[in-house]
Amino acid sequence: MGSKYLIVIAGPTAVGKTDLCVELAQHFAVPVISADSRQFFKEMSIGTAKPTAAEMKSVVHYFIDSHSIAEPFNAGSYSEEALKLIDHLFTEKDYLILTGGSGLYIKAVCEGFDEMPEVEEETRSQLVSELSDKGLSPLLEELKVSDPVYYEQVDKSNHQRILRALEVIRSTGIPFSFYRKNEKASRNFEIIKIGLERPREELYERINRRMDLMLEAGLEAEVKALIPYKNMNALQTVGYKEVFDFFDGIYEREEMIRLLKRNSRRYAKRQLTWFKKDKEYHWFNPAQKAEIIDFIKAESGMLKT
Repeated sequence: MGSKYLIVIAGPTAVGKTDLCVELAQHFAVPVISADSRQFFKEMSIGTAKPTAAEMKSVVHYFIDSHSIAEPFNAGSYSEEALKLIDHLFTEKDYLILTGGSGLYIKAVCEGFDEMPEVEEETRSQLVSELSDKGLSPLLEELKVSDPVYYEQVDKSNHQRILRALEVIRSTGIPFSFYRKNEKASRNFEIIKIGLERPREELYERINRRMDLMLEAGLEAEVKALIPYKNMNALQTVGYKEVFDFFDGIYEREEMIRLLKRNSRRYAKRQLTWFKKDKEYHWFNPAQKAEIIDFIKAESGMLKT
């Protein structure tokens, strides 16, 4: 059996990942695996820019509407499920496409965790609140159960280290001690990493337009239906927090729209910063479809066969 290739298509929000991936999937006759940390959830559609019904019909997509927001699901559980799926799909395919803008989720699949991930500010705030209300003992018990290795190592009077470990564990579902190994996991497939980018002004205009289209499609109604879940981590994200705050009367609708666009642009900048740190990515404009196909063929040796 020859080598198997996971083609990673990454980039910021609204850059054009979905359209390109559909075209690549059709060209190579392969499915698409989503690594978008919000498209998993059935209840979040408009604000996550999921593939359209037509795109889903033309190409098989995995991890779209695969989970409920009521289920605990994070980078750790995603990587476990995704790697099992990838192994299964590689029994029939030589190529697969993994795509998304969630760097931590892509990293989890490609190499595991060899550095501390970023965590949501809400997770940190919740732990601080619990420490204040109940003291350190319940948090130590949680650490003992969720990461006995680090529990044995940590100074049990150092609440800052205990909080740091728990915020990582709660955010990712993976023991804190695992990250401290600083080891890159081996994979039984090859990985081709492609990053997508556009000129900044063009990207920002696409983001602004996307937010307008989301609002026209009923983003506010979608968020209103999610109010009972508003404190869940999955909803502490750009595109939802701003609308929740509007419903809470924190600001007017015009300000909500401005913040939706501004925060989405800032999020795109953070995404690019994350991906640019990984020197294994090769960068293209999404319009360079032919060049991307040729690059994939060259990297995988397909051109030699």
